[in-house]
Amino acid sequence: MTVSTHVLDASAGRPAAGVSVTLSVMASGPGDGWLDVESGTTDADGRFRFGAPTPPGMYRLVFGTGRYFADQAVATFYPEVTIAFTIAEPSAGDPAAAREAHFHVPLLLSPFAYSTYRGS
Repeated sequence: MTVSTHVLDASAGRPAAGVSVTLSVMASGPGDGWLDVESGTTDADGRFRFGAPTPPGMYRLVFGTGRYFADQAVATFYPEVTIAFTIAEPSAGDPAAAREAHFHVPLLLSPFAYSTYRGS
């Protein structure tokens, strides 16, 4: 299973290029907390696809929105946006589909609001 994201700057009406994003997984041991899996920066189209495999578990994406807006000299209320989500165990009936499963987590961003959804 894999994860990707697409950040759109709703206030500017264009993709948000250059936004740092980190994918983390919740460790299974008590008190272990979040472990970083992979980090990157959105491309010119506001997209980033993580290459690391993502077995079932609880994950989060942390976006560096404060730096993105600061680079454009725009004040923002949110210095970062964190989106937590769960990748469930795939159904046992279709192992091929489980290997090819993909989770897309878009972020619609403005200086004082954001929204997200499970994309396709």
